[in-house]
Amino acid sequence: MGTLGFWRLAQADPEWIAAVDPDGTEHRAGDLLARANRLVHGLRGLGLQPGDGICGLVPNGADGLVLYLAAMQAGWYYTPVNWHLTGPEIAYIVSDSEAKAFFVHPRYLEEGARAAEAIEPHRRFLLGEGPIEGGVDGFRRASELTDGQPDTAPGDRTAGATMHYTSGTTGKPKGVRRRLNGLDPDDSAELMTFLLGLFGITPGRPNAHLITSPNYHTAVTQFGGTALHMGHTLVYMDKWDAEEMLRLCERHGVTNSHLVPTHFKRLLALPEETRTRYDLSSLRWMIHAAAPCPVPVKWAMLEWWGDCVYEYYAATEGGGTLATPEDWKAHPGTVGKAWPISELLIADDQGEPVPTGTAGTIYMKMMGVPFEYKGDPAKTAANRLKEYFTVGDIGYLDEDGFLYLCDRKADMIISGGANIYPAEIENELMIHPKVADVAVFGIPDEEWGEQIKAVVEPAPGVEPGPELARELLASLEGRLSRMKWPKSVDFIAEMPREPNGKLLKRKLRAPYWEGRDRAI
Repeated sequence: MGTLGFWRLAQADPEWIAAVDPDGTEHRAGDLLARANRLVHGLRGLGLQPGDGICGLVPNGADGLVLYLAAMQAGWYYTPVNWHLTGPEIAYIVSDSEAKAFFVHPRYLEEGARAAEAIEPHRRFLLGEGPIEGGVDGFRRASELTDGQPDTAPGDRTAGATMHYTSGTTGKPKGVRRRLNGLDPDDSAELMTFLLGLFGITPGRPNAHLITSPNYHTAVTQFGGTALHMGHTLVYMDKWDAEEMLRLCERHGVTNSHLVPTHFKRLLALPEETRTRYDLSSLRWMIHAAAPCPVPVKWAMLEWWGDCVYEYYAATEGGGTLATPEDWKAHPGTVGKAWPISELLIADDQGEPVPTGTAGTIYMKMMGVPFEYKGDPAKTAANRLKEYFTVGDIGYLDEDGFLYLCDRKADMIISGGANIYPAEIENELMIHPKVADVAVFGIPDEEWGEQIKAVVEPAPGVEPGPELARELLASLEGRLSRMKWPKSVDFIAEMPREPNGKLLKRKLRAPYWEGRDRAI
């Protein structure tokens, strides 16, 4: 199989181009290794111990990769933070993760500064060296931490882990945390490559992995990090663009990537002359997940790219299933069969297994280290059935063991592959004095899969209409990231609720989905 694990690979071939930034800057493996080593020495000087955490509010590129590589060999938890969040939302994650260092890229300094009170001043670091408009009050330059530090490997290396935050129906995100395995980082990295091995992905060069989505997503970190440990060059996109993706695939000989169905829809919307302009013969493992893919879209991608389109189903908490191109063509619409290290269980509301072909809640079990929702044992327990866990999705298994999704979590909105939880939005709108009641849910959107709709019952005496809708949306400024803002607001005289107060959201949602299958 050859050498696996970034640190071994970088020592063996420091000239290997391990990463390419969105602006085209190439980074040699030896340079990235030296930067990660200096960072470990600097943070240890700050008192960081194995088991501590660091947060990064950074765009796609080498800066975030260095944070990841430092944490992975020093026994720390690395939490990449969603850069669409507002200051208070970022502060919550920095505080909840008990971060001992917080790194902010100048691009996100405004909201990063609003989050700064969540951590002591000497633990806040600004990446980059250029002049910053308005100064860098409240932050130290990251170079202060690393200048003068040795670029040699730190002693007592031990494997770290990522801790990604996933939103819950209560609206507050939770860190998905696993016990550290205590392994040598190189051995741990070698074990990680099992994930891409499931898809048949091979190590070594020439291979390139295109990063198409923000690095704060679990899958993006996992697939990118694993590809790097297999010796693949990471090619970063800053902002996804359909034609730019094709250009990068040709330019760098991209062999594998991680996509969502929204990417497919936009690629297929390109003019035929654009689609055929680029040489895509290098593509071998183009993997997609995060949202159900409409069957016609998947067929169109297979016809265009050939048998290199793989699909899987998993969650931040674990996984999962895998559908090879051959599997999918034999079972159109499936998200695949269980991984060799996973088991699936479809259960009814009483937790009893249901017969083949019958829909129920999807539970999964994955070998390895179990997870917990940090600081929330009740949520951890609530999502368990024996040793299985669920994220609340509904589906069924066919006679061959292939999984089909019927519906996503009842309330979750999936827009462009991102999970958006209505309760958080409802909570923010509900505090407005002109709102008596509110419901938020997803409605069909041709481009994004779903868009966010708010239905509001105005407070007594308040006139519904466009002016009120604008006022309510404006009230979210600075409190909720714009990706979570409703695209439209409708008004209702009285919200449908059961006598016990439970909102009948399906009743509200149904008219928007009439004649549409929400499972696709």
